[in-house]
Amino acid sequence: MRFNREKYIDLILYILSQCHQKPNFGKTVLCSILYFIDFNYYELYGELLTNETYIKSKRGIRPAHFREISEELISKNYLYFRKEPYYNRTIYRYYLIIIPNLKFSQNELEIINNAISKLSNENATTITKYAKKDSPINAAEFGEPIDFRYVFSRGDEYSLINK
Repeated sequence: MRFNREKYIDLILYILSQCHQKPNFGKTVLCSILYFIDFNYYELYGELLTNETYIKSKRGIRPAHFREISEELISKNYLYFRKEPYYNRTIYRYYLIIIPNLKFSQNELEIINNAISKLSNENATTITKYAKKDSPINAAEFGEPIDFRYVFSRGDEYSLINK
């Protein structure tokens, strides 16, 4: 499977357009939502929306292309990045400079909006604890890619098929 760069960029921009005003919405929450969108889409439709590779890390989920893409979007003035205080921590926040074009199918939007509404109000600690209990992440070793095929062994709390 080949990484779908344009879809990934569109997805990041769309998520930020929906969540930029939330005080908790930093890099960790964004990366977790990206993971859940791709893996939920795979569970329902048998393919990843962006074909991104997600790595299990001690801090949660690390999308393989996120740094490269976010730096590109910043250099093109599509968004900007700031470190901000958030309670007793620092939150890494991205802000849109442009208005993104909507380029998603109805099925894609349903999965995307479902993940946003379910997870975007969580803080980094809560969403990381939640994500670590998902079967694909649980099965992966730290520093290794998360195998999307494990979505079919998800419990009821995570599965979209079992609902």
